[in-house]
Amino acid sequence: MKRAISLRIAAMTLALVAMLLTACDHRTIYDRYESTALSGWEKNDTITFAVHPLKEAATYRALLGVRTTDSYPFTSLTLIVEQEIMPAHRVLVDTICCELTDEQGKVLGDGIGYRQYQFEVCQLQLQEGDSLHVVVRHDMKREILPGICDVGIKLLKE
Repeated sequence: MKRAISLRIAAMTLALVAMLLTACDHRTIYDRYESTALSGWEKNDTITFAVHPLKEAATYRALLGVRTTDSYPFTSLTLIVEQEIMPAHRVLVDTICCELTDEQGKVLGDGIGYRQYQFEVCQLQLQEGDSLHVVVRHDMKREILPGICDVGIKLLKE
């Protein structure tokens, strides 16, 4: 009986350690999402992110995350991403054309009802102490976009 309990405790401990080790991603420096208005994302509404000063100089990869609902009416989304690197005040502007479906109309995102997408923005060579101010806005012809729930920025150390 004692042996069976000890084996269970050991198995649970091993499973917990395995989950913790696989859940930790030491490359992810920043990963945040901001919600858009429930009534729709207005063209002049910007979503901002502030990445605190970095602890080390390295090459970083910036990713853009988008979450949509089935009410989003288009097969793609065009976003403008402005990144200001501080303290140098260097500004990078990227236009990201986000394809949400393939040529056959199959949704490329993950999920049911709510879809999760991730798109490459750029690679950045940043120094220790650099911080980022990121602004995202949509560049669609429609003034108010329904179905865009959240927009996020992820920064990975290469």
